Amino acid sequence: MRMDRSCNAQRFFLRALVFFLSLRAHQALSSKRARALNNTVSAIFVFGDSTVDPGNNNYVRTVFKSDFPPYGRDFPNGVPTGRFTNGRLATDYIASYIGIKDYVPPYLEPSLSFEDLKTGVSFASAGSGYDPLTAKLSNVVSLPNQLEYFKEYKNTTHHINKAVFLVSAGTNDFVINYFTVPIRRQSFTVATYQQFLLQNVKDLIKGLCEEGARRIAVVGLPPMGCLPLMITLNSRNAVLQRGCMDQYSSVARDYNALLQTELASMQSSLATQGSRFYYADIYQPLSDMIQRSPSYGFDQALSGCCGTGLLEAAFMCNPKSFVCPDASRYVFWDSIHPTEKTYHLLFQSLRPVVDAVIQD
Repeated sequence: MRMDRSCNAQRFFLRALVFFLSLRAHQALSSKRARALNNTVSAIFVFGDSTVDPGNNNYVRTVFKSDFPPYGRDFPNGVPTGRFTNGRLATDYIASYIGIKDYVPPYLEPSLSFEDLKTGVSFASAGSGYDPLTAKLSNVVSLPNQLEYFKEYKNTTHHINKAVFLVSAGTNDFVINYFTVPIRRQSFTVATYQQFLLQNVKDLIKGLCEEGARRIAVVGLPPMGCLPLMITLNSRNAVLQRGCMDQYSSVARDYNALLQTELASMQSSLATQGSRFYYADIYQPLSDMIQRSPSYGFDQALSGCCGTGLLEAAFMCNPKSFVCPDASRYVFWDSIHPTEKTYHLLFQSLRPVVDAVIQD
């Protein structure tokens, strides 16, 4: 995606203006938020795809948007913020738990306050991935461009001391790109494509470290064969005999194992810089929610709450769509994205990782 320099200059000026106008008001306020483990985390910065995009795509020319009902139905005041779920994301729960803020805002939101900027933002863009082609297919913000936005942010605020960084991407590289569009399959086997993605993960982490990031958590892939959309598109009888497809989930398991190895290797090589890297597992907890759904209070684990739950996502899940009355009974909100309840459960499963990241 090509970045518009004039828009960037305007945004830089507005952010700088907001910074100075808000500084005195901010200094007059004292934060009394409870902080987990008495942490001293200054901000949270998020990169990735729709799992952590709180609304950046609202300001991007793409069909991958969710700033309309029924998205956001259970968010405060029922606002469709651009989050691809009915309420909050896991990153919102993480920020609240740390004690920074209740919600992580999108960086491209033009009216961000000084406090919003100071305590961190999300640069994530729904539909993006580690493969540059993935973002091009969806016309969204690529991860290299998200890193460029972060550099722009630094020029505005210079505030990354003791910040934590979270990266969540990779699913679209397989679901939207490799398994759906034949371009990459002509050049890569699954194994070599995994290595290609991991090299891009390493490049992103190194880029963040060069900009001062020291505490970085990288989220692994979910059980892709259990996503309602993947079941619908690849099952022989997707309506009457729905079940997880292990040939796709096994790709995620293999990738996650390789990712953990790469993060451990980078930890060894960059430890002298004070860098700390963490693997955040969502595969096992999400798989358990799906396989033992009644134990978590779910009635439906393999189709979404919106529409038929088989195909609908983004513009296909819209104000005219039928929506289930109680999303908390569903693992998935649409055919790809979890419900707010699922995100909260994932946050709870990630608490040990979050605790490790935020400790000094």
